[in-house]
Amino acid sequence: MFAPRWSGSLGRLVLPQVHVRAGEAARSWTCRAGRSRPYGSEGGQRPPGVEPGVHPPGLARQTLREWTLPVSPFGQLRARLPCHLSLSPLDPLTYPDGDRVLVTVSGGEGGESDLTGLQVKYDEALKEVTILSDIIDPQASVEVHAPLKFDLNIRSSGPGCIKVQNLECDNCKVETEQGNSILQSIKSQKLNVQTKGGNVTCLGTIYGDIDIHASKKSIVTVDKLQGSSVNISTENGLLKARYLYTESSFLSSTTGDISLGSVHGNITVKSSMGNITVDSSSGCLEALTHQGAIDVYVSQLGKVELKSHTGSILVKVASSLQAHLQLSAKEVDVNSEIHIQEMDEVHKDDGITVTGQMNQANKHEKWIKADAPKGTINFRSQSWFQSLKLQD
Repeated sequence: MFAPRWSGSLGRLVLPQVHVRAGEAARSWTCRAGRSRPYGSEGGQRPPGVEPGVHPPGLARQTLREWTLPVSPFGQLRARLPCHLSLSPLDPLTYPDGDRVLVTVSGGEGGESDLTGLQVKYDEALKEVTILSDIIDPQASVEVHAPLKFDLNIRSSGPGCIKVQNLECDNCKVETEQGNSILQSIKSQKLNVQTKGGNVTCLGTIYGDIDIHASKKSIVTVDKLQGSSVNISTENGLLKARYLYTESSFLSSTTGDISLGSVHGNITVKSSMGNITVDSSSGCLEALTHQGAIDVYVSQLGKVELKSHTGSILVKVASSLQAHLQLSAKEVDVNSEIHIQEMDEVHKDDGITVTGQMNQANKHEKWIKADAPKGTINFRSQSWFQSLKLQD
């Protein structure tokens, strides 16, 4: 038994199935642990649980200066630096009260750095720690160990990179210019990340309402995001996320590809010129691209709407899925394993629209609409297990 295939033009044109594969993200900047260094303004050992953080790769490091600031809990850190900056929580065993902020500035061994313009202070009235400098050596690095719950408003200029890990915030704002950002296991009610040229990497699980904007060729890669609202945009770079568990997500790119793994909730994906890939969608999905192709697997259905103005669309569904269908393209190819009842086809101009329902669908709010006016729609079945091959 062969798969039915319709074409809006005269004759029959057999086209290959569409396979879209987004490129891999570029390698992120390196975080290397430095050697053990003295701690305290007059020497001594680094306290337990305080590990080295972000350093320029390939350089031996030495401590240039350190600060220990007594602080009140639930404060804020504001940093403006032209160098690398890393933030992590205090060791709870060494500092059970969480009432200190430790700041360490490191530089290349044997090198000299002018720290006269570096301001490190705590404003008790504002409950704010500030770390400010415009002239510190860009090859220097600043490590901060703060209470577990501390708000962040941090910015690096030039090639300075930022790493934040294992902190909880009401508000977390991270900005870079050419430097990369790494966020690992962050909980924040509001998380805002912006870069003008660096890559953004989210490791572990990031919780909260999340807004990430990456300009130019910056790449955004995500392990797992979980929250009410997620908004991520790139310009010319890849946007790649393995897991999204959100009530509402909006993902967009101007020319870059968008590659998503397992997504849950109401998801909107738009790219002007790039391809869109969704390995598994559970919920409502809207995907729109002007010049790219779309490749989507629908595991659990809400409403799915897909449109490629000049490209083709590949839709993969679970064979037991119940859904109303509306497929419009120059050519529609439905695999023979798909059982469609009340099927109808309408030819108009140079295209065709196929409608029907899968598996006696009885709820009109569950439907799949796909539109590829200048391309092909390929509709076939795929098991949930088969979709896991892309979750590496």
